[in-house]
Amino acid sequence: MRTFFSDLKIAIRHLSKSPGFSATAILMLALAIGATTAIFSLVEGVLLRPLPFPDPSRLVVLSDILKGLDTGGGNNEAGVTAPDIRNYSRDTHSFTSLGGYHTTSYELSGVGEPANVNAARMSSGVFPALAVQPLMGRFFTKEEDDQHQQVMVLSYSTWQTRFQGDPNVLGRKVLLNRKPYLIIGVMPRNFEFPLVPGHLNRSEFWVPISFEPQELGTGSASWNFEMVGRLKPGVTIPQAIEDANVVAKETVRNYPAFMAGFSITSTVRPLDEETVEEARPLIRTLFLAVAVVLLIACANLAGLLLVRSIRRRREIAVRLALGASSSTLLWQAILESLVLSVSGGVLGLILAAIALRVGIQALPETLPRISEIGLDWPVVAFALVLAIVTGIVCGLAPAFAAIRTSVNDTLKEGGRTGTSGGGHARLRSVLVISEIAVALVLLAASGLLLRSFEKMRQVDLGFQPDHTLVASYSLPKKQYGNQTAVNEFSHELIARLQALPGVKSVGLTTFLPASGQNSSSAFVAEGHVLPPAAGGLDLGTSISVQGDYFRAVGIPLLKGRLFTPDDNANQPPVVIVNQMLAQESWPDQNPIGKRFRIGSETMTTPWATVVGVVSDVKENSPDLPLKQQYYKPVEQEEAMAGSLGSPDDINGNGGYIAVRTSMAPEQMENLLRSTVHSIDPQLPLTQVQSMEHALSDTEAPRRFNTALISSFAIIAVLLAVLGIYSVIAFSVALRVQEMAIRMALGSQRAGIVRLVVLSGAKLAIIGCAIGLVGAFAASRIIKTFLFGVSAFDPIVLTLATLSLLLLALAASLLPARRAASVDLTQALRSE
Repeated sequence: MRTFFSDLKIAIRHLSKSPGFSATAILMLALAIGATTAIFSLVEGVLLRPLPFPDPSRLVVLSDILKGLDTGGGNNEAGVTAPDIRNYSRDTHSFTSLGGYHTTSYELSGVGEPANVNAARMSSGVFPALAVQPLMGRFFTKEEDDQHQQVMVLSYSTWQTRFQGDPNVLGRKVLLNRKPYLIIGVMPRNFEFPLVPGHLNRSEFWVPISFEPQELGTGSASWNFEMVGRLKPGVTIPQAIEDANVVAKETVRNYPAFMAGFSITSTVRPLDEETVEEARPLIRTLFLAVAVVLLIACANLAGLLLVRSIRRRREIAVRLALGASSSTLLWQAILESLVLSVSGGVLGLILAAIALRVGIQALPETLPRISEIGLDWPVVAFALVLAIVTGIVCGLAPAFAAIRTSVNDTLKEGGRTGTSGGGHARLRSVLVISEIAVALVLLAASGLLLRSFEKMRQVDLGFQPDHTLVASYSLPKKQYGNQTAVNEFSHELIARLQALPGVKSVGLTTFLPASGQNSSSAFVAEGHVLPPAAGGLDLGTSISVQGDYFRAVGIPLLKGRLFTPDDNANQPPVVIVNQMLAQESWPDQNPIGKRFRIGSETMTTPWATVVGVVSDVKENSPDLPLKQQYYKPVEQEEAMAGSLGSPDDINGNGGYIAVRTSMAPEQMENLLRSTVHSIDPQLPLTQVQSMEHALSDTEAPRRFNTALISSFAIIAVLLAVLGIYSVIAFSVALRVQEMAIRMALGSQRAGIVRLVVLSGAKLAIIGCAIGLVGAFAASRIIKTFLFGVSAFDPIVLTLATLSLLLLALAASLLPARRAASVDLTQALRSE
């Protein structure tokens, strides 16, 4: 250890004599290691860290696979239905515990200001399956679930924020949708379930699922629930699938007549795989991008150390002549590299901590378990190991180059530095070519993502988001128990909002464009024969509207008319369809006057008449495909349901308010809230925002991908340009006498500039050629993130290549001009 600290002191002393070199190397490594560490914290928190439940490898999700019906998934995997939860929980034998759940929201009152909060309805088997004991109190039981007992279990954060950590919270009652619920438990601090992507969706409490008759009856065709279970010891996933399929067959045999077209099989998958499935491609791509940046930084550090070893050739030769062993010099060189890399690693950890603290709110909501991302010990250990490995790898080549110095030749040269050795020059060139190649790969990827994002922004959304204010609301069933009460509230709200100054039109809807929340339902278009592959069912997004909704959101009418106040419960049912549904159901025909009804062929629902066709509206992100859509007047919804029964939302009647104004939508927010509260003082509004802001949220994941990859590309290009500059500048410094002799013999300064620039251009062209091959190889990774752009887009690849070539030439120009302005007398005298 005494020898080690002595060598360390010498290494630090040598580096302190070159503060500019040391600071450049440390900052360059800090940037690369900091970025790599921050991204690794995402990988570790999202992909690598086990789920926060005991023995998480035994936790699985159970889902249905719908046969003969396209669910939009790759293998037609859906969730489960309410009867499925009852049947699977009761009749399977592969699980120690199995339960179902459904995320929802409730109006919470009786504690602070009324608020609409996220929650989960869960059957009694979920908590035992997760095997996490409550911090206080208990879970609800199967009897409480079956008997519709109004009890609830709080999350730790809700207990702390809404109840101020009251130790006597158990036994206290609060109002959910204005019904009293008894608090019976509080979960531990780190408990989170369901593991819904994004921290904004975290459940604040859990209540019994307590199925309503409608969910077990006409709601049997609604696959909106999920199931989680814990496998018994010794039971494998294939055995669990076989067990569940026995129950699925029995369930299908008992389907009601209106579900005759459905058939299901079961699938079982690990919960951790289900949780990170959507996030895995993004995380892997980010990790690859940051690894490329780290590679370029390593190449730059190796180049700088190589330059340093060449400058110190005479010192090294003297030390070898005085008896120093090659192993001692090798160790000393590696130790200097380690001092730089570990210093860069420590500074990188600080930068990573700052980046995570500032940037975690910008993460897309498709990332699950965001709250677990941070600099824990595994991440810190990763950063330090990375720094050590980087130091050793980057120091090896320059160290070996240094100890291969010819003592006799170097000492004979005296103070001259006119030659650098062909091997050293080749190594420096290889490093720079590698930097340019990997920088081009990232630059091309960034260009493709930017072009893809721009293509997405140009997509026709089917509506006009400008000057529209939207908000979400939910009417509790206790006060609004029937459609008459709901309609009274809606009519009063529309009338009062319409009377406000600056308001052009007002509408209410169960669906908001770009919200991603829709209700796909079967429908029958008269005269339309479905192909066999469709499974005998036509599916479309069912949307109920009221007021002047289409004008409020800016959905253009293409044919026919819009709804009027006369389209009420006393009039024959009417419907408006989107262009896609009209073309697919009645190709080359006028859809106006055609008959349409909801449900399947076996259902006895009444016919409605098509009175209008509107444009196709994007339901989620603009890069997702269109769907068939149909609109119903709210007041005719019950009549159109027919044999399906009365429409019944067990969590209350709710939807969205849309207000088109002549002023900035943000200026109307307070007026909207005060108008709602003038009708119902306890009713909270959520997601009060402009439609443009709501649309921006759907673009957030693609915007995040583009911004992050572009940031890495910019860093990579800057590092590559720095590498070119350092190599060319050092080459010029070593060739000062050669340049002076050339000019003394008649060479023009322009010729010297051309000579140096061409040497840089040669490296850049070779690097770009290799980089284009790498870009083609990387296209398989990047193509999943592209929209409307080919992974081999010639415009992007050409611009990326030309940009990098121009930057390389610019980096070569400054050393070239310096070489051309050398003082001939001084240069030749020193020779």
